[in-house]
Amino acid sequence: MRILRDFFHLFYPKLCGNCEEQLVFNEKTICTLCRHDLPLTNFLSFTNNSVTKTFYGRIDIEKGYALLFFRKEGITQKLIHELKYRGNEEIGELFGNWIGEIILEKEAFKDVDFIIPVPLHPKKLKQRGYNQVTKFGITLANQLAIPFLENELVRVSSTKTQTLKARFERFSNIDTKFLLKNPEYFDNKHIVLIDDVITTGATLESCANEFQKSENCKISILTMAIAELMY
Repeated sequence: MRILRDFFHLFYPKLCGNCEEQLVFNEKTICTLCRHDLPLTNFLSFTNNSVTKTFYGRIDIEKGYALLFFRKEGITQKLIHELKYRGNEEIGELFGNWIGEIILEKEAFKDVDFIIPVPLHPKKLKQRGYNQVTKFGITLANQLAIPFLENELVRVSSTKTQTLKARFERFSNIDTKFLLKNPEYFDNKHIVLIDDVITTGATLESCANEFQKSENCKISILTMAIAELMY
């Protein structure tokens, strides 16, 4: 088996998701050098950081966390682009495992009942073929032993690509609508909304508003990255 694996890697080498250099056998998804260059947020608190501050006065957030800072033309942007547009779902798996390890080490999110991804509109899902946060969510859920629910929250209207919108339009986000199929199912539950990147937080706010239709539903937010330019 080792000979076959070596032969496969010789002709079909695994490349780093950032620098595209060939990975060695003890590396996965990104190389060691690129991993050390990742702009980690190093948030020490899950209740008072840039994620939770984003939603002050907008929605009540129990806890929040983002692994990386998102910088224009930076390594985080390159990796998210690889995940979102080039089908490299191993990046989502990498971040899911990484965040899961941090949460377990900090013993946070012990009372969470479900992990919920921000959904794509059905047309966008059909076009892309996958939701970029699904593998991330499944991996994180497995790490934390928490159910991953992908079909309870649905997007019922599509919007233009976020990067093509002005900041004010992204903030208002009036064209983005979501629907929670069974609000009563989440009565007295604690859910974690997950997404790839927080920019203005408008999309996550729209999702959270649906869960506020449930009685006494607590909401937390986890993402791979948060835009550093906001702070």
